[in-house]
Amino acid sequence: MATNIMVTPWRAAASKVSCVFSQVRADSCHVMLSPAWSARVTVIPTTRGGPLCAIHRQYSFMTNLTANALWKGVTSVSAAGKKRGRGKKIHSKSVKDLNRGQRLGTGRANIVWPGLNAPVFRGKEIVEMRQLPPDPDREAELIRIRDAMDKFRPVKIPPIERGWTGAKMPGRSVGPPDPVGDEKFEGFDTKVLEFKTVFTMSANLGRKRRVSAFVVVGNGNGLAGYGLGKSPNGKAAIRKAKNRAAQKLQFVELYKNHTIYHDIFTQFFYTKVFLKRKPEGYGLVCHRAIRTICEVIGIKDMYAKVEGATNVQNITKALLTGLTQQETHEQLAERMKLLVVEQREERDDLPVVIAEPSQVRDKIAADEEHDYDMIHSKGRVELIKPKSLPFYAKFDSYKKKMKRLAAFRNQRQRQIQIWASQQQ
Repeated sequence: MATNIMVTPWRAAASKVSCVFSQVRADSCHVMLSPAWSARVTVIPTTRGGPLCAIHRQYSFMTNLTANALWKGVTSVSAAGKKRGRGKKIHSKSVKDLNRGQRLGTGRANIVWPGLNAPVFRGKEIVEMRQLPPDPDREAELIRIRDAMDKFRPVKIPPIERGWTGAKMPGRSVGPPDPVGDEKFEGFDTKVLEFKTVFTMSANLGRKRRVSAFVVVGNGNGLAGYGLGKSPNGKAAIRKAKNRAAQKLQFVELYKNHTIYHDIFTQFFYTKVFLKRKPEGYGLVCHRAIRTICEVIGIKDMYAKVEGATNVQNITKALLTGLTQQETHEQLAERMKLLVVEQREERDDLPVVIAEPSQVRDKIAADEEHDYDMIHSKGRVELIKPKSLPFYAKFDSYKKKMKRLAAFRNQRQRQIQIWASQQQ
């Protein structure tokens, strides 16, 4: 027998809904309300008045969303969490070990290779290479083994392809620039110097996120250029940067294809860079960004020191500005109308003429600077911090020793100066 009961939902207390139960039980019953209300009603009998009804909804986000959406909501990280550095390994790439289930020397052809997948001798007979019948279940077995793998290992970058700090982009090689028409950049390589996330505020979009990439391109033979690219995508930013760098190539003179011609002082804003030429085999002793740029240019031996701001873009601009303003020995000789003489320690500081002008002038001013390195250093010298004295510097025995050696101090340097002044 159907019974009419007045039901008042919890969230719609003001609007009373009249419903008809198809089946009345002492504990619970189903009720058909409006489409927005599909619920289960629990009927509790009372001694006073009518029965007390409680509504239980049969749907929630657990029933409305798919399994993938629910799993993503549990494992993913919110935008605020990403800014705080959470969930860094969630989106890390993982690969399957495709060598699982395979044997060395055994493939689709199923050939016996003596010494590789079979012994060379079997008893006293020599095993010969032969073709075996094909194995139709081999591919299916490999797929079954790979699908059964439950442990994955993260993708590791080979040590040669790593950057300055592990798997991060700065210091890594990203290949040559894209070809322009029929022109292909053969022999060129691109190194990433800076890779970071930047934000801009706009009136319409608010906080706009982009990736900034600063790269240097070179062929290892004196040609180099730098470029900056920005894009919402990291790969697009690198592509823009290296294509722009390829359009702004500069040529750098190299001394004997391994170092620079002379010491250089260069500055860009508050970044000061001191460059010193070194003999062959010295290597690159400098800032990591300068070392990467020198490898792209083709410089193998050089010392560099950075003072002031260590901004990577400022260092790159200061370095290339100084390298492109080098003056060769012939150019210096023609400009000053004097002989360019070189002294080396391995030659016992014997003066050797390495460049001479078409016409040598007769008169030389007394206050004229003749030091080859000081001519191009613009009167600047690098800051060398004084070394702290050893603990035994206060001992009386050490002071007596220094007094004995005072007569021979700087004797070798003075001898070289005398030879140079007398042109011996």
